[in-house]
Amino acid sequence: MGYVSSSYTVLPTWTEVKKANIEASDGEGRGDTEMMQQETAPVPALSKKTKQPKECFLIKPKETSEDATKTRKRRKKKITDVLAKSEPKPGTPEDLQKLMKDYFSSNRSVIELEELNLPDSCFLKANDLTHSLSSYLKEICPKWVKLRKNHSEKKSVLMLIICGSAVRALELIRSMTAFRGDSKVMKLFAKHIKVQEQVKLLEKRVVHLGVGTPGRIKELIKQGGLNLNPLKFLVFDWNWRDQKLRRMMDIPEIRKEVFELLEMGVFSLCKSESLKLGLF
Repeated sequence: MGYVSSSYTVLPTWTEVKKANIEASDGEGRGDTEMMQQETAPVPALSKKTKQPKECFLIKPKETSEDATKTRKRRKKKITDVLAKSEPKPGTPEDLQKLMKDYFSSNRSVIELEELNLPDSCFLKANDLTHSLSSYLKEICPKWVKLRKNHSEKKSVLMLIICGSAVRALELIRSMTAFRGDSKVMKLFAKHIKVQEQVKLLEKRVVHLGVGTPGRIKELIKQGGLNLNPLKFLVFDWNWRDQKLRRMMDIPEIRKEVFELLEMGVFSLCKSESLKLGLF
């Protein structure tokens, strides 16, 4: 009797299938749980000791006294500051000599500067700040009446009074009434008066006193309208101060014109002792 071979597959029992399903489901559950735990893991909270960043400001270092003196601009002393600390002093011949030396030192040699020095004999007594203009002129020129009567030359004056402005010139003319008497006075400034008109007036009449600014007097000399040779007295309105407390010689433009005028024959007349200088 022969054998018939047959192949067959042994199927798992129900109990085995159920156990396998349970194990599979448990494995997937654990994987999902682990993934969920990783995704929902809480972010660690900042500790209380951790400080939030703050804004930062650069603080400028304090200046030392040395730094401040270097960077700070020097404030120029004003005339009002100087006068507040001391009483005004009357002008002296030495003041004029010093200003002349300072002005001409930039373009003159040492020998030329020495030649500009004026002799003491050419200076009249300076105003000590107690005089009016009339009283001062009477003191420096007691023989004025005689000089005035003997003067007959046109295009010239016996006395020149130099000031810083036309307004000041008018004030001086009004304040010298007691001294001038019958003397002929002429305004020698540029305000409202043309230089040609002044030249014609000097050519027509005899003038004893001239009061004006150095710029206009200089122009009259250039145009031949004023001859300085008969001049006997040259008075500077030295001590008077304007609203800014400046004297005539404190103003650069006026100072320049004064020294240019002195070069137009005044130096030579002073050295020949025919001309006297006064500081009012």
